[in-house]
Amino acid sequence: MKLLITAMALVGFVGTANAASKVGYVDVKKFIENTSVGKKAKDTLDVEYNKRKKELEKKRGDLEKMAQDLEKKKTVLSEEVYGKKRGELEEEGMKFQKNLADNNLEMQKKQAEVLEPVMEKMRTVLEKIAKEKDYAIVLEKQGPGFLYAAKDADLTETVIQAFEKEK
Repeated sequence: MKLLITAMALVGFVGTANAASKVGYVDVKKFIENTSVGKKAKDTLDVEYNKRKKELEKKRGDLEKMAQDLEKKKTVLSEEVYGKKRGELEEEGMKFQKNLADNNLEMQKKQAEVLEPVMEKMRTVLEKIAKEKDYAIVLEKQGPGFLYAAKDADLTETVIQAFEKEK
């Protein structure tokens, strides 16, 4: 339903646009991978991601070792002690899951924080290009509802080149 409303709005907007009537798109992922500022932002995020990933993998390994050790000791521990240790292990596992979820949220925030200035500048460059070339609408290639567009509607390389010139 939301897609239908968006499509109808786009058709209505394009239909009422006087001078500008073309629709284009930009592959934002390709833009980030092929601009110096985008590469730098991606590298910053990769460093942070890898650091966090290493910490989480260590914690996961520790939990797995704890579980294996507990299973080895199961036959020599009393049922009460085993139950208590099992409960502690499960609690640690839940803490790990929460930490994992929190980490994912923090990385999403970090990504938005690092990429926002790049995206803002890209929008400025894109707006100039769209006005110069009479584009009424420019979509993101990975956006919802993007199913197909002709290759000549791809403004990605044009935006990359203009962005790099504006440094």
